Amino acid sequence: MTAHRLTPSRRHILQGFGATALAASLPLRAHAAKPIKIGYVSPETGPLAPFGAADAFVIAALGGKLAAHGITLEVRDSQSDPNRASTVANDLINDGVSLMLVSSTPETTNPVSDQCELAGVPCVSTVSPWQAWFFNRGGKPDEGFTYTYHFFWGLEDVIAVYTGMWGQLQTDRVVGALFPNDGDGNAWGDKAHGFPGPLAAQHFTLIDPGRFQDGSADFSAQINAFKAAKAEIVTGVVIPPDWTTFWSQALQQGFKPRVATVGKALLFPETVNALGAAGNNLSTEVWWTPNHPFTSSLTGQSAKALAAAYTQKTAKQWTQPIGFAHALLEIAVDTLGRASDPTDRESVLAALVKTRLDTIVGPIAWGQGPVKNVAKTPLVGGQWRLTPGGPYQFDLVITENAGAPTIPAGGTMAPIA
Repeated sequence: MTAHRLTPSRRHILQGFGATALAASLPLRAHAAKPIKIGYVSPETGPLAPFGAADAFVIAALGGKLAAHGITLEVRDSQSDPNRASTVANDLINDGVSLMLVSSTPETTNPVSDQCELAGVPCVSTVSPWQAWFFNRGGKPDEGFTYTYHFFWGLEDVIAVYTGMWGQLQTDRVVGALFPNDGDGNAWGDKAHGFPGPLAAQHFTLIDPGRFQDGSADFSAQINAFKAAKAEIVTGVVIPPDWTTFWSQALQQGFKPRVATVGKALLFPETVNALGAAGNNLSTEVWWTPNHPFTSSLTGQSAKALAAAYTQKTAKQWTQPIGFAHALLEIAVDTLGRASDPTDRESVLAALVKTRLDTIVGPIAWGQGPVKNVAKTPLVGGQWRLTPGGPYQFDLVITENAGAPTIPAGGTMAPIA
């Protein structure tokens, strides 16, 4: 467990804030005598750790921007375990946080959001398709939730991106699916809200051998099913270690589709780098890149500047969660700044539901659909390309942007060689 006490000077805050954030910070100083606590839960360790790898950088970079004297940001590691996520969320609630932030996959966002909904604590979550966050928690579209709010894209968006990428290549339209028995896998494979219906409507044949457990060591059953169906496309949403196991076994067993478009695992450069040449032309959804045309409401940085700062600080290649971790803290500062009392949960909730903020991942505003608790962010698709002689082993090239044309494409789809 990690606690970060953020007590920037007034001069530091005034220097760092843009006009909107400066205005938002003023009410916070009026309540400086009473501590303002924010909770933050994400997977820093375990198989989902790549999702939380940029958190330390973002928190350090924005420590001085979290407004006013006496603010404490309490950071907790879910350890990629839903039960652990629930436990640390409950600890933070009992510790008196007035706002909870949580990121990265339903295994983290859902248990934390559930604890907050039960306890009456405003909560903002991200980095989980909205259906997996909403319906998996028993959400009803005509009612929604009271205290928990979410921003990210939905399954309708990732399906459109994936099929848009596949449509650029000649295939037999047979798709092998890797849907694990977890929050994402069950949502993506759900007949009512997931992939089966839309793919059938577009005349794709989906081969779904059934759910498997995260951390599986043998994917022979799935590989044999895909080979038997002559699947030329593989999709799914698997944790990074499982993709490495599956892809290695598939190649060893003589199964090499023309396209492999996978969520979760293929988001991260380290997963692809570990595959060497076998990672070339693997594809995935893309939520955030240095080329996204957005800026931070806190620092004024462009997406390109933020990514460059990450690389300069860590000597690592940029990674998609940077933008969303940053946006969570943008929303926190904006919400607390507009709350009449940032130490009172009901006051914070009243401000949160009125959020209208341009962030590093795009505009965030609740109440505009698809349900009252969800704000959608843009989604495009990309392919990892080997870059001999470049600064990194692979670059992620945007190859599908029909749903978000303001995000520039850098190429078109190529088959796996």
